[in-house]
Amino acid sequence: MLSSIEVILLTLVAAAIVAYAQYTFKRSIHKFRFDAHGVLSLLSNRTVMLGMLVYLVGLVFYLLALGSGQLSFVYPAFSSTFIFVMLISHYKLGEKVGYGRLAGILLIIAGIAMVSFG
Repeated sequence: MLSSIEVILLTLVAAAIVAYAQYTFKRSIHKFRFDAHGVLSLLSNRTVMLGMLVYLVGLVFYLLALGSGQLSFVYPAFSSTFIFVMLISHYKLGEKVGYGRLAGILLIIAGIAMVSFG
């Protein structure tokens, strides 16, 4: 059985990996058409396949965290994915982060802290 700190760290690692997978998906999709050809082209896209593999690795870490922690604790902590996505979007994609997004991230951090330590 893992300690609470180890479960938190495992959950944060899972969230960071899944956030990176989302970045990989975003990077690989330029103009997606929702038809048979579009879906098949996604399935043959190496970057999409890499994203799926990365996502699967994140899922394994998440399942390990779930196996050692309470669902009511691990799942809210997994919302840290939003924080990692914002950071990756800003630094890798050059997306702007305004005050509203920063306030939202602070609320997510506060919520995670309340659930984790409350």
